[in-house]
Amino acid sequence: MKVCNLVEAYIAYRRSLGEKYQSPAVILRSFARYIGEDKECMSIDEKICTAFLYSPNNIVSASWFLRYSSLKWMFEWAIVRGYMQEVVLPKEKPKALEHVKPYIYSAEELKRIFELALSYQKNKSKTPPRCVQAILKLTYVLGLRISETISLQLKDLNLCEKYLVIRESKFYKSRMVPFNDQVVLLLNDFLGWRKAQGWPSDNETFVFLDKNMDRLSIDVVRNAFERIREMAGIKRTDGTRYQPRLHDLRHSFAVHRLTEWYRSGKDVNRLLNSLSTYLGHDHISNTSVYLSMTDDLLSEANNLFNAYRNGKVET
Repeated sequence: MKVCNLVEAYIAYRRSLGEKYQSPAVILRSFARYIGEDKECMSIDEKICTAFLYSPNNIVSASWFLRYSSLKWMFEWAIVRGYMQEVVLPKEKPKALEHVKPYIYSAEELKRIFELALSYQKNKSKTPPRCVQAILKLTYVLGLRISETISLQLKDLNLCEKYLVIRESKFYKSRMVPFNDQVVLLLNDFLGWRKAQGWPSDNETFVFLDKNMDRLSIDVVRNAFERIREMAGIKRTDGTRYQPRLHDLRHSFAVHRLTEWYRSGKDVNRLLNSLSTYLGHDHISNTSVYLSMTDDLLSEANNLFNAYRNGKVET
């Protein structure tokens, strides 16, 4: 059996059990493309699996463990059915990852990122820079997960009512994300450019496509972001192992919103539940971690506390 057939058969099996099986399916299809979709299952070896686990930067990241478990379950399923003879994965796993401290981008760093998104490519590519820029901007200004941004379809955008729909994202939740006039301008500008390219405009079409009219993948956007970040000269200086990530755009949105609320004297604890719902968190505890994430935020909280203690804030 060829790898591509194994992957599709296994995905179909898991979904027949009533599972959504979305993220692992993406991983397994990526694995098939990586090693060659026409490769025979019996010829898969530990060396090529290890290379896939560590790709593309040869480091242990959270995706390493997600890839490992996805492959392991598929291989065990294949062995029972005679498609493979053994689980061809490394016998020893790397140590569990330390918690990655989010990086909060400054306004100036975000400006550099968005500007360089239009000029980061050295050679012609099937990935339009305008798409990359719009994806990064929308991910930040709405605090979306990157998977949510690239999964948007034209039917999900309602510019008249100023909201978009996120369909069955993490935790299989759907939600509405409202936005302001600035985001309307951002989307109108991009959609105008998109229309000028002659791209499909039916409601089921993905908003962000490459020049082959395929939806942009997370890996493509992540790799583009890494090049942009390096060109922008944005690096961690706190000794943390990992450099600033694409997902940190979402963290930055949350922290910047909280900081803005503190500065305007709003009741952050009361508004925290609204932010949690907006971000699509399953529990408010996932949102409250942002309260202690930046010196700027803590400084604002400290100033308010001192003002309250000295009787300068009305209760």
